[in-house]
Amino acid sequence: MARLRAQRDGGQTSTKERARPSRANRERALRYTVDASVFVNAFNPHEQGHAESLRLLSLLQERGDPVIVPTLLVTEIAAAVARATDDTAGAIEYANATAALPHLTLIPLTAAVARQAADLAATHRLRGADAVYVAVARRYGTTVVSRDDEQRARGAVVVTCWTPEQALKA
Repeated sequence: MARLRAQRDGGQTSTKERARPSRANRERALRYTVDASVFVNAFNPHEQGHAESLRLLSLLQERGDPVIVPTLLVTEIAAAVARATDDTAGAIEYANATAALPHLTLIPLTAAVARQAADLAATHRLRGADAVYVAVARRYGTTVVSRDDEQRARGAVVVTCWTPEQALKA
């Protein structure tokens, strides 16, 4: 189609057409499973690593990179933010706003995902919630991004696991 427009316009393509990534490039874009630890870290400016977590989430949103996460993310964000701020309404608002991000896909904890997470938890000694994120990443071929050292170390046997800083360099 762009070629037809270029022929029609005397061989010139617009800057917008040249800047738009091809379908093949979009399909090769990295896909992520971002742990709640990154969203909570981005929320709290007093935590170490806050700027990098916030920058990564902003970049993912700006580029529209697919973020595929378990529905558990919403609960974990609400719980952590409410505990840290003692603001129930604010915690729910942040969790719901995160869930509504256009590039974020929520994966329900089906029986199949739960069984896979249970197997990963037992085999690799992952905590339950961490195993759910790793199971989603394995199922959807994504890279886990987490602030949790143990989750990254144990999950790396199964999927690629990065810190937000590593993801920013990718």
